[in-house]
Amino acid sequence: MSVGLLGLLDDVAGIAKIAAASLDDVIKMSAKAGLKASGAVIDDAAVTPKYVHGFSADREIPIVASIAKGSIKNKLIFLLPAALILSVVLPGAITPLLMIGGAYLCYEGAEKIWHSVAPAAAHAHEANITHTAIDPKTLEDQKIAGAIKTDFILSAEIMAIALAEMPGESIWFQAVALLIVAVGITIAVYGSVALIVKADDFGLSLAKRGGPLASVGTAIVKGMPWFMKALTVVGTAAMIWVGGSIIVHGLEGFGLHALEVVMHGAVHAVEPLGPVAEWFVETFLYFVAGVVLGAILIPVVEHVISPVWASVKSLLPKRAGA
Repeated sequence: MSVGLLGLLDDVAGIAKIAAASLDDVIKMSAKAGLKASGAVIDDAAVTPKYVHGFSADREIPIVASIAKGSIKNKLIFLLPAALILSVVLPGAITPLLMIGGAYLCYEGAEKIWHSVAPAAAHAHEANITHTAIDPKTLEDQKIAGAIKTDFILSAEIMAIALAEMPGESIWFQAVALLIVAVGITIAVYGSVALIVKADDFGLSLAKRGGPLASVGTAIVKGMPWFMKALTVVGTAAMIWVGGSIIVHGLEGFGLHALEVVMHGAVHAVEPLGPVAEWFVETFLYFVAGVVLGAILIPVVEHVISPVWASVKSLLPKRAGA
């Protein structure tokens, strides 16, 4: 009897070890997938604070919370099930969809660069694009709706990148890993955004109190505009780099190896300089590829995609009260 009980306990312990190892694998894979999606994540964190600009301090956190709620809904209700269904029913569609998302990242990044170089032309381009945001009741509703729409596109890219890092895994493994990525990234992004948008208020509070921390508060208030500019630059660069790398790897998957061969040759040429130089060259080349593609897509979006989408919208039934 005792031997049987010991054997049962030993079996349970063995199962527990296997389960723990599996959970550890899922967590490691989730972390790897989240790191791979870092470009979209950084851009998400860089973009979101602009949606609370101009509102009173007491509305900043509620607006961020509303956007975060929409973000988790995007990921868990729509994108996670869609990703799992695709991985089972049509796994070959993941790479093309990933490339579409990568092209969008390149376009958005190139448009931001264009906006900083030629703002008048960039504004004219934006005015000619058909926007599809939810009809707003108030300015706050408009900002939240626009942020959630942007989040949906970036979240789709994050989930697709994460899924692409788990080829051959079971659907349950993928589901748990994507769930961890979705929740973890949402908390990280919008927790960071909440801290960012309240940092200047915190600094101002310290400055007003006086004492030894007053200088720290003043430094925070003066430094936040520069920090936001730096975050925007890093987010844009990361977005273009990630988008370019997705496109290049996707083309290679379809048998078009020319760009990848050129990049490997350039990286190999600086190999004697060490891994840092290799990473810098590879990242720079992906960035250049992303900028070129994004620059090509700007007129394509304005003169082809936007008019076609406007025509499609005109054929759809109008919503009541619209």
